[in-house]
Amino acid sequence: INSPFWVMPLLLCKDITVDGVTVWNEGPNGDGCDPEACENVLIQNCIFHTGDDCIAIKSGRNNDGRLWNKPSKNIIIRNCRMEDGHGGVVIGSEISGGCENVYAENCEMDSPHLERRGGLIQNIHMRKVTVGQCKEAVLKINLDYEPREACYRGFEPTVRNVSMEDVTCQKSNYGVLIIGGNKVENVYDIHVKNCKFDGVIKQP
Repeated sequence: INSPFWVMPLLLCKDITVDGVTVWNEGPNGDGCDPEACENVLIQNCIFHTGDDCIAIKSGRNNDGRLWNKPSKNIIIRNCRMEDGHGGVVIGSEISGGCENVYAENCEMDSPHLERRGGLIQNIHMRKVTVGQCKEAVLKINLDYEPREACYRGFEPTVRNVSMEDVTCQKSNYGVLIIGGNKVENVYDIHVKNCKFDGVIKQP
């Protein structure tokens, strides 16, 4: 309750289970659960009411992530309810070490605040998720996050093999929003199947 920062930051861990936890934290940067450079993580049966991301998967910011060279991988998120927050299931922003093999299913998300640096992001799968409303997009991929940050930008992120199946949403600005880079095309193999996005406000 009301943590001053991330509630459950998991750093460089293996074989972690987070089961049946309720998080209530409306403060800034009040993420619910942040596995960072972790492997074999199960997050299930949890309730998140947060001032920032409900679940944010990370792997180090800029040089930290590249030096560790430990992607977050093999993460299952299931049977969770995201009551409030900026992002339901988020990969990043501190993701320089990469991320792979994430599976999210049977979750509920409903908040007018819900929104969805560069490593390799691959094998991300979401299915059977019910979204009441979200602020921007049900699926958002953004390769241009914090463009004014003072850091070395010689590492282009890549996002590939992402699937979304049997996902519904009642209200959002966009169904799918992809913001790529200016010089390279490195978002590919994005699959959206049997999804229904009602109440889409903005047109591309």
